[in-house]
Amino acid sequence: MSLLIVGSVAFDAIETPFGKTDKIIGGAATYISLSANYFTKKSNLVAVVGGDFPKEYIELLRNHGVNTDGLQIKETEKTFFWSGKYHNDLNTRDTLVTELNVLGTFDPIVPSQYQSCDYLMLGNLAPKVQSTLINRLTKRPKLIVMDTMNFWMDIAMDDLKETIGMVDVLSINDEEARQLSGDYSLLKAAKKIMAMGPKTLIIKKGEHGALLFQGDQVFFSPALPLEEVFDPTGAGDTFAGGFIGYLASTDDISFENMKRAIVYGSALASCCVEKFGTENLLNLSETDIKDRVNEFVKLATFKL
Repeated sequence: MSLLIVGSVAFDAIETPFGKTDKIIGGAATYISLSANYFTKKSNLVAVVGGDFPKEYIELLRNHGVNTDGLQIKETEKTFFWSGKYHNDLNTRDTLVTELNVLGTFDPIVPSQYQSCDYLMLGNLAPKVQSTLINRLTKRPKLIVMDTMNFWMDIAMDDLKETIGMVDVLSINDEEARQLSGDYSLLKAAKKIMAMGPKTLIIKKGEHGALLFQGDQVFFSPALPLEEVFDPTGAGDTFAGGFIGYLASTDDISFENMKRAIVYGSALASCCVEKFGTENLLNLSETDIKDRVNEFVKLATFKL
C-alpha cells in the first residue's frame, strides 16, 4: 500500500556524553522514511530543503526507497538546522540552535502521483502545514497518523486542535498528553484527547515504553533495556516510521495489528539510539529486526 510522509528534512548537530557530531542529516521525515522503508520498500516524501543540502543526502534517501519527487529544493535559501546537547541521563537536552530557514515558509505541494496514497504520516510540523496537506489530497487516505509536540500546544493550540480533529491516530509523549488534555492521569487524558477526533492514541513514554489506546482498549509495549544509548535524537520519529510502515505493508489497521506495529516501531527506535543520527538505520538486515522484535516478545511474555 502506498505511503505518503510529510515532515522536515534537515541538518542536526548533536552532542551527548558519548561524543558530538558536525552537521549531519536529520529531520522527522528523514527518520520516518528510513524506518518505514524496512517494511514498505517505497514511500513518497513531501518536504523542503535549501540549496545547501548535499545531493549525496538526497541520493541516500533515494537509495533507501524514498521517492523524492515531492522534495522541494529552494536553491537560494538554507535548510532547517537544529543543534542540541543532551544531559548525562539522555532524557533531557538543551536546544543550542534552531534555524527554521526554508521550513518557516514551507508550503506542502503534493505531486499528482502521490494523490492516491493509502497511508499518510504527518511528521512533526506546524499544524497548519499538516492540515493544508490533508486538504490538498483529492482522496482521503485509509489511515492518517499525526505526530506533534508541546511547542505547537504553546503557540498554536487552536490550529493544533483543528488538525487533530482530521486524523485517525495521534502520537505524542506523556508530557504532551497531559498538557493537551489538562489531566495528569494518562487514562483520563487519553479519553479527552480521543474525544477531540482521533480514534486511536499513542502515548510515548521514552525509556518506559509506549501506550496504545482505542476506545476502551489499552495496550502497553515496554521499551527494551539497552546497555548503551548514544543518541536519542530521532527515536520518536523512527518509532512512528516503523509503526506506519508496518501497517502499510500489512494493510491491516485493526487494533490487534496496531499492537504489532507498536512493537516493530519500538524495535527500530531501540536500534536507532545505539549510534549517532541515522547511522544505525541505514544497514539493518531483516534478521536484525526480527531478532530485536523477539527480544521485545521475551521481555513481555509470561504464563499464569
